[in-house]
Amino acid sequence: MNSIQSNQPRFAAAIVDLDGTMVDTLGDFQVALNASLADLGVERVDRTFIEQTIGKGSEHLVRQTLAEVGAPADRFDEAFERYQHHYQRINGKYANVYDGVVEGLVRLQASGLKLACLTNKPLAFARTLLEQKGLAPFFQVCFGGDSFDRKKPDPLPLLRTCDALGEAPSRVLVIGDSVNDALAARAAGCEVVLVQYGYNHGQPVADVDCDGVIDRLDAVAIA
Repeated sequence: MNSIQSNQPRFAAAIVDLDGTMVDTLGDFQVALNASLADLGVERVDRTFIEQTIGKGSEHLVRQTLAEVGAPADRFDEAFERYQHHYQRINGKYANVYDGVVEGLVRLQASGLKLACLTNKPLAFARTLLEQKGLAPFFQVCFGGDSFDRKKPDPLPLLRTCDALGEAPSRVLVIGDSVNDALAARAAGCEVVLVQYGYNHGQPVADVDCDGVIDRLDAVAIA
């Protein structure tokens, strides 16, 4: 399925994920994470490990990385502080907006949908990245992984974002790149489509329970 179609428009808003959906940030993660590991005096991790691990928030990424390199778990606070430091320093420098994203956001906005960005990335980093890449003006609200008590795949962030948009979940389309987005959307009562090019923990996105898989963000149909 390459689009969602119906005889009548049924969405009033869309919630769009950031990393792996709008922006390829794998380069940022790789540089910041390995710089923090160098500060700790431990070995680096490769790009494949990072790609398969990102998506559940910075804390999860750092904890999994420490386990991967055999570093003690009690070094988490130190590692997380260094990771935050380095990510803030290079945020957006090694990241690129995917083809079709701007065109897709223009179409969604022109169709009258209210747009929100919801990501597991810390909010400050998310806002900076959206500003740097010229995407911030599209969004009425933006929430990050530290905006609520829980992160995706828990439905709480989606439900709170729907509240902020003033729309019932059944009227909101979720656009993401991984099973985290799909699970959160299903639990919240939103329809969800996934881009096929993102970060889905190394698993085929076609295997995820969702309402459609699209090649580019501008392939989403809302009518």
